Amino acid sequence: MASSGPVQKSEEDWRAILSPEQFRILRQKGTEYPGTGEYDKFNGEGVYNCAGCGTPLYKSTTKFNSGCGWPAFFEGLPGAINRTPDPDGRRIEITCAACGGHLGHVFKGEGFPTPTDERHCVNSISLKFNPAS
Repeated sequence: MASSGPVQKSEEDWRAILSPEQFRILRQKGTEYPGTGEYDKFNGEGVYNCAGCGTPLYKSTTKFNSGCGWPAFFEGLPGAINRTPDPDGRRIEITCAACGGHLGHVFKGEGFPTPTDERHCVNSISLKFNPAS
């Protein structure tokens, strides 16, 4: 189900293909509780795709343990992720560039020893891991 371009579906279509919790997070910008997602402490080799449309978002080599309770990545795949300031200006929301699904937020300047000094704090339920062959 990997996307090759923009994915546009009606709310009814999204509800038909996503679980209620996936819909709440991906389409209604919800957040899963910290430490509860399947990928928080997961370390496999492969690619993390959007759970909504299948678009590749992150390589496993960019995942790191931030201790925040959600999977953390220091960069996404080129062109895969859009950034939008939250209305209050305090955070930057990250979404799948193909389907607009809510992934989480990106934070800069926290001092993690990563090449970008960024932390993409992503809801596990927004992701689907595809192991390397």
